[in-house]
Amino acid sequence: MVHVADSGLDPDLGDHVCLPFEGERERMAATRAFTVNGLRRRTKVVIITHADSPDRTRRWLAPLVPGFADAEAAGQVEILACADTHFTAGRLDPGRVYEGLADANSRAREHGQHGVYALVDASWGVRDAPGQAAFEAATNQLFGERWLAAVCQYDRGLFARDALDRAASVHPISPEQALLRFSTTPRGLTVWGDVDLTNRPAFASLLARMEKEPGEVVVDASGLDFIDAGSAQLLTVTAMARPPGTTAVVCRDPMARVLRLIGAEEFVAVRRVGDG
Repeated sequence: MVHVADSGLDPDLGDHVCLPFEGERERMAATRAFTVNGLRRRTKVVIITHADSPDRTRRWLAPLVPGFADAEAAGQVEILACADTHFTAGRLDPGRVYEGLADANSRAREHGQHGVYALVDASWGVRDAPGQAAFEAATNQLFGERWLAAVCQYDRGLFARDALDRAASVHPISPEQALLRFSTTPRGLTVWGDVDLTNRPAFASLLARMEKEPGEVVVDASGLDFIDAGSAQLLTVTAMARPPGTTAVVCRDPMARVLRLIGAEEFVAVRRVGDG
């Protein structure tokens, strides 16, 4: 299993990472590493603060990141308050979040940057952890075009254990759980990595959008290394919600066997890798 505590701070575009932390020193070290990696990858680094103000964050972060002042002056680094990115009149505004990130990507492309690296202080949701988890799950749809990487920092001192577990499970990537990557296609979804109980809710959020897609949809799981029976069952449920014969899965033999064992082939067209 990939050590997400390290790799999560150097994510690929398309990754949505939950990263719990313990104490200010760990949070600050993670912020520094994430910023350095984002600049190295020539992305636009967006740091969204909540517990800290943007000014205070800038004061301690700038001396730790080589070239920080020049990068910020050039628009390659932005530090924003969560109140200005996530909320309207004090209420969570998902549309504002999505529009802000899309705008950041447009500005990144104009300046020759490769996409957006977003680091989010998740303490904004501590008073409504279930609502925050639902928001995080819905946000997974943003990552399918693979121009955005986001790391959501969860303070172990603020969130209860069940809230942390819930938050991790709706992220495709988090420490101590299976690692899932994905991209959207005009006709469906491509997934690779692993899916099991630990990140099953994240997988479910990716499948949900396909229930109302017109025509045939294809889940290309040929790069999936492992899927458990419960997660494979989600594909069956998705197919059952769609017109008969319009859901297909491309996969290797191990996943095909799982689908056969749970009776999915009645609803899902299984296409094995290598079949004509």
